Amino acid sequence: MAAESFQARNPATGEWLDPVFHSASAADLERAAAGAAAAAPVYARCSGRERGAFLRAIAAHIEAAAPQIVARAGLETALPAARLQGESARTTAQLRMFAELIEEGSWVDARLDTAVEHPSAPRKPDLRSMLHPLGPVAVFGSSNFPLAFSVAGGDTTSALAGGNPVIVKAHPAHPGTSALVADAIRAAAAQTKMPEGVFSLLFDSGIAVGAALVQHPAIRAVGFTGSLQGGRKLMDLAAARPEPIPVYAEMGSVNPVFILPHALAERAASLAAGLVQSVTLGAGQFCTKPGLVLVPQTPAGDAFLQTTAEQMAAAPAFTLLTESIARSFRSGAAARAASTHVKTLAHPANAALSAWLFETTADQLLQQPHLGEELFGPATLAVRHGGKDDLLRVARSLGGHLTATLHATDDDLRENSGLIEVLTARVGRLVINGFPTGVAVTSAMVHGGPYPASSLPQSSVGTRAIVRFVRPVCYQDMPAFALPDELKDANPLRIWRLKDGNPSRD
Repeated sequence: MAAESFQARNPATGEWLDPVFHSASAADLERAAAGAAAAAPVYARCSGRERGAFLRAIAAHIEAAAPQIVARAGLETALPAARLQGESARTTAQLRMFAELIEEGSWVDARLDTAVEHPSAPRKPDLRSMLHPLGPVAVFGSSNFPLAFSVAGGDTTSALAGGNPVIVKAHPAHPGTSALVADAIRAAAAQTKMPEGVFSLLFDSGIAVGAALVQHPAIRAVGFTGSLQGGRKLMDLAAARPEPIPVYAEMGSVNPVFILPHALAERAASLAAGLVQSVTLGAGQFCTKPGLVLVPQTPAGDAFLQTTAEQMAAAPAFTLLTESIARSFRSGAAARAASTHVKTLAHPANAALSAWLFETTADQLLQQPHLGEELFGPATLAVRHGGKDDLLRVARSLGGHLTATLHATDDDLRENSGLIEVLTARVGRLVINGFPTGVAVTSAMVHGGPYPASSLPQSSVGTRAIVRFVRPVCYQDMPAFALPDELKDANPLRIWRLKDGNPSRD
């Protein structure tokens, strides 16, 4: 693993940005892993209130440094300041949401089944269980969310909340942003007297450090947001270890949108405007961007697509996050436009990166499933359908996705009653009369889906994300003094528990 120097580059101007960063050496990685392993048992013993204070301190330090973080992220990503300010606020709100969760404490799912003596049958033992941390977690920064899915993003926050040290592999596109956020986490750890090694940041200009990190025996789980190719590589590396570990990879999605006839008749204009906004939001670089739109093969559908095409053609030129993303988008859009099975309805008028709208039929999509693969950027594929039979055929052909959307009236839903059942088996979030871009950070949110949208379908957003980095442990006939507070009869933490099958705070 050779140490290499690299710099961030402003994607809008092409300017190389100081300072120079250095890829982590094998010794750097070993120090981080050894520190995390040493910190793991100490940090696991920290109470929910202690860990909550740590998360709250991280949020406060990020807020204090927000002007510098937003400015640097703007240079490294060309994202507008308002977007980055919103992402910073989302990041700190998420930290505080998890702090509340672990301070209250019931999330550990404590269960107590007391012993039962039978005069004529074997004794039933005293059994008590709860969730415990896995140990050090490797987190990979994301290209398209330099704050909310990177150094202090959802994977880091939920892993720390669950009692696990974290080692982050920074994304090479925004190392300066990553360093500033890492400084905030380190300052918070020192302020709240967390064990040394509870958090580390490693840089890499390529993939060698990340690959070595996933294979290190100290790492007990992985959190990743990125491409299918990258996520699959990490999954294979983790599975090939002598002791395999889980990889929670969110790997993108096409997020099909089904526009049903009565809804189209009622609100075609607003549907067209909403679709264009959703496809082009963030230059189409959201994992929840709708990349497939099912439109009726009717005159109303023709008019809808004409309106949509006009608005897509009028969209401004976009700057994508990295040159590699821009290069991949250009080649993917050109290949789709060249296909004999696809019609191009809207495309850039010049060499600038702008929005594309393509069209095909349900039959062609079913015969050529590669047409429905993700194209990361401002583009979508309209699929013309002949009614509910076509919709069901397409829905049944889908792999796993993060979301599916139905634009439908009540009559549409009654006439397509089987569609929801089919889609529920294929997505993590089903949206009705909205658009999938925008992921609310709440306890009920699910941001994950069946493979290949995610390696495992657990949510990476919302408080459910914590269960990815813990495991249940059962204590049988353990003396009362040796039990964790969460499992003691007196319930000193006053958390909700399942006691002999009944919810209780007693």
